[in-house]
Amino acid sequence: MRILLLGARGQLGRALSSALCIQQPHWQMLALGRDECDIADPFSLISTLDRHYPDVIINGAAYTAVDLAQSEPELAERTNHAAVATLAREANARGALLVHFSTDYVFDGSGSKPWTEMDKPCPLNVYGASKYAGEQAIKALCPNHLLLRTSWLYGGEGRHFADHTSPRQRRRVSSGGG
Repeated sequence: MRILLLGARGQLGRALSSALCIQQPHWQMLALGRDECDIADPFSLISTLDRHYPDVIINGAAYTAVDLAQSEPELAERTNHAAVATLAREANARGALLVHFSTDYVFDGSGSKPWTEMDKPCPLNVYGASKYAGEQAIKALCPNHLLLRTSWLYGGEGRHFADHTSPRQRRRVSSGGG
C-alpha cells in the first residue's frame, strides 16, 4: 500500500508519520512537508500526486492559526477549503482514499455533551468556517474519504493542549489531583 502523508512537518503530521512507520513498517509511506508539497499550490499538489500515485492520501496540512485567520481569511480559505477541494477532486480521480483532519471549531461550542458526526456544524469564526467548507468539498468531490474531527493535540513537539492550561492545573494533574 502506498501512502502519502501531507503536512508531515507539523505536529499532527510528525505524530502520524512516527506512529505509522512503527505500526505498519511494510507500508510504503512518503511523508512530505510544505517544502516538498504545498497543498495550497495546485501545481505542487497535482505534480506530487502524479509522481507518487498513492493508494491513500492522509492530509495533515492545514492553516491552523485560529485567531490570525480572522485577519487573514483568504489564507485560511485557500488552504483549508480551496486546496482541500483540489485534493479531494484529485484523490477521487486517482481512486485514492482521502483521510482528512478537521476540527471541533466547526461547532459553536453551545452543546452540553460531546459532539457527534450527526450534530449540525455552526462555525463561529473564519477558521472553523474554512475547515467546514473543506469538509463539504470532500463530501461532494471524493466519496472514498474519512473525515476526522479533532480538538487540541496533546504531547509531542510544538504547541499543544497542555501549553494552554494554567500552571496550577498542570501541577494538579501531575500530582494526581485531577
